Amino acid sequence: MLIVQKFGGSSVADKEKIFNVANRIGEQYEKGNKIVVVLSAQGNTTDILLKKANEINPDANKRELDMLLTTGEQQSVAFMSMALQKLGYPAISLNAAQVGIHSSSAYGKARIKKIDCNRIISELDKNNIVLIAGFQGINKFGDITTLGRGASDTTAVALAAVLSANFCEIYTDVDGIYSGDPRMIKHAKKIKEIGYDEMLELASLGANVLHNRSIEIAKKFNVALIVRSSISKESGTVVKGVSKLENTLIRGVAIDEDVARISIVGLEDKPGISFKIFSLMAKENITVDLIIQSIGRNTTKDISFAVDKSELKRTIEILEENKDYITYDYLKFEEKIAKLSIIGAGIASNTWFASKMFEALYRANVNIQMIASSEIKISVLIDIEDIVKAANAVHDKFLSENLIQE
Repeated sequence: MLIVQKFGGSSVADKEKIFNVANRIGEQYEKGNKIVVVLSAQGNTTDILLKKANEINPDANKRELDMLLTTGEQQSVAFMSMALQKLGYPAISLNAAQVGIHSSSAYGKARIKKIDCNRIISELDKNNIVLIAGFQGINKFGDITTLGRGASDTTAVALAAVLSANFCEIYTDVDGIYSGDPRMIKHAKKIKEIGYDEMLELASLGANVLHNRSIEIAKKFNVALIVRSSISKESGTVVKGVSKLENTLIRGVAIDEDVARISIVGLEDKPGISFKIFSLMAKENITVDLIIQSIGRNTTKDISFAVDKSELKRTIEILEENKDYITYDYLKFEEKIAKLSIIGAGIASNTWFASKMFEALYRANVNIQMIASSEIKISVLIDIEDIVKAANAVHDKFLSENLIQE
């Protein structure tokens, strides 16, 4: 079998953990499997590099940041190759340029365009364990790019797709996907299996187990995906095309604290205003969420939406630079907020789910600032200081009524 494995930064944070992972890789290799391994940077290496960059130039351009940040993953694969070789296993480490992982040119959040498989296949044919630096690509200019924080998952799933791997294992510091972040939600339950669509919503809404683009690729190419612990041998969570849908149940409660709200006040109430605003956001690759437009009044209206905190400064700059083009009175923004979401297939068609969520928030004395919903999610913005209390209240409400599916 051909297996693609991905190990996160906490799994390779120090010497002991590197050798623990090396032994896990070796076990599969000894069974006669061909192994491709994708690694993240060790521990908090990426954060340390960002801090150092900020000390030198707080406004460093994204190309140079990508050049810097990708060194973390390259260290990981080199260390792992050394560890495997010490244990007696043949291994080779490769970066994005050596593999041929071609990406778009959007520094900081590039997308994979294609992957050349020749080098990987050649190394597998030599019976080598192939270790590949995650999180990175090479653009048309020959520059190294990063695929976004947490995107080593995307590297792994993309490789599994192009190599037609039997399955892709994502190893983390937890033993699967839970109905809520177990570090914040006291009674979170492990999920045995989950559909691609539900998992994509969980990832997009703040569940930090899988990178959302990795799930998009897994769904598109029907990659068999398993999330499991790098420490224990317990069975993990299977992410697949169709999960059990006998009943409409909640799959999870997601928390996102990396969110900010922007309100554009006093817009002209006429066609084309929304297009002007969000076409500007699209040109800058700024992801927008929870868009709400007020009812027109006195020839004006307001539009509010959420963005990642990291993109708030640039979003405000764009809106201010284009104030005459958009025509509005003033901007308001709020950073001390968080997004809380419930996810489950068919959730919007059952009005009781929204009612139960809002009841739980009411009883916890949590005020709702914005609401958005789709077929499989309901999201609210609330004060960040209330997020843990709110998440536990909502999760416990559905758990007490047996409405969370394992």
